[in-house]
Parts: sequence; C-alpha cells; structure tokens
Amino acid sequence: MKLQQAYDISQVESVELSPSPAVILFDLDGTLVDTMGAFADIAADVMAGRYGLSRRNARQLYLQTSGVPFCRQLEVIFGVHPENPAAALEFETRKHDVAAAARLDPATEAALKALRDKGIKLVVSSNGMQEHVDAFAERTGLFDLALGFDGYEGKGEPHVRAVEEKLGVARDALLFVGDSLRDGEIAAAAGVRFCARAGTFAAEEFAARFPDAPVVASVADLASRV
Repeated sequence: MKLQQAYDISQVESVELSPSPAVILFDLDGTLVDTMGAFADIAADVMAGRYGLSRRNARQLYLQTSGVPFCRQLEVIFGVHPENPAAALEFETRKHDVAAAARLDPATEAALKALRDKGIKLVVSSNGMQEHVDAFAERTGLFDLALGFDGYEGKGEPHVRAVEEKLGVARDALLFVGDSLRDGEIAAAAGVRFCARAGTFAAEEFAARFPDAPVVASVADLASRV
C-alpha cells in the first residue's frame, strides 16, 4: 500500500453528511492535530534501534498500521517479540512531550466551535494515553467527553459504549472521524458511520476501501457539510 501526503480531494466523489449526527467522535492524532509526523519519526527511531529496520521502512510500517495502540502495532509488524514491551514503553515515554504540546490550529478550532453551535456534541476518541487525551480536551474546552486507551480500552466498541452511557445518545446518531484506514474498520465493526479525514492516507485510498463514506480534507471541510 502506498501512502501519499499529496492528494486531490476533488477527485473523490463526496458523500453528503446527512442526516446530521448528534455526536461526532474525533480521532486525535492526524485528525484534530498534526502530530502523526512526529510520532512516526519517534516510532521509526524505536523500531530501527530495537528491531534493526531501516528508519524509512520502520516509519512506513508505523503509518500503515496506525489506528491501533502502538503495542498492538508492534504485534502486527513483529508478532510476539521479546522487544515489544520495552519498545512500546520507549515510544509512549518519548511521545509525551509531543502530546503535551499538541494544539488545535485556528481553522480546526473555529470548525469545532461551529459544530457545537449547531448543537452537536463533540468527543475525542483516541488510542493515546488517557492522561494525554484528558489534558488535550481540557486545553481546548470544546469537548463533551475525552476517551483514551488506558481509560476506556481504546477506540471502537468500548468508546461507543461510553458515549451511549455517558451522553445518552444511540450509536446510529454517532459519526466517527479518523485519518487511518483502520479507523474506518473500527467504525464499521462498532456499527457507527465513518468519515475519513484525508492526509495520513490519500483520499483515493479511503474511497476504494470505504466507498460509502465521505472523505474530507479537514475538520473545517467537515463542519461546512454537516
């Protein structure tokens, strides 16, 4: 699979975001904030040092398997390997400063405020550490719920159940927005509508895998279509 950073969103047929969701769950890294590049660099260093891969190959493997916690990415890439626990710990430790510095860009912040003004509840749904997700949500002051990996078992069914229980909204009124192909699979498994945020993967890749899902170039693009 070829990852592309450049894409022409206009070449992909758009599917309207109708009916409007009551709640939108946003993946965090690569969807709301531009942290995937920094995380991929850290992952490449870790995998190159511990498994002997080239940094280029390791970085590509990280991006290709994104959408699940790093400890599970390692299992996908290397199987059961004695270096996995230490590699996962090193990655999570080194990514702390990047996660702590993550901020919404002005356009994304404005788009989220516009969605809230329309009466839509907003949720962060991430496989990052719960403390990082909580801190991010607190910094923005825009989210009704913050769901991470160690706090709520990770994206997908556990997070959907948490939204149903805590916000009292059925899953057929939810929309999950993510930047990885795995995010689309997670949404489908949980029975939740999916919207792809192109960038980590090209718009055409999402369209090929999920032909019924809308693809947006940014959160601002999403807000203009709800």
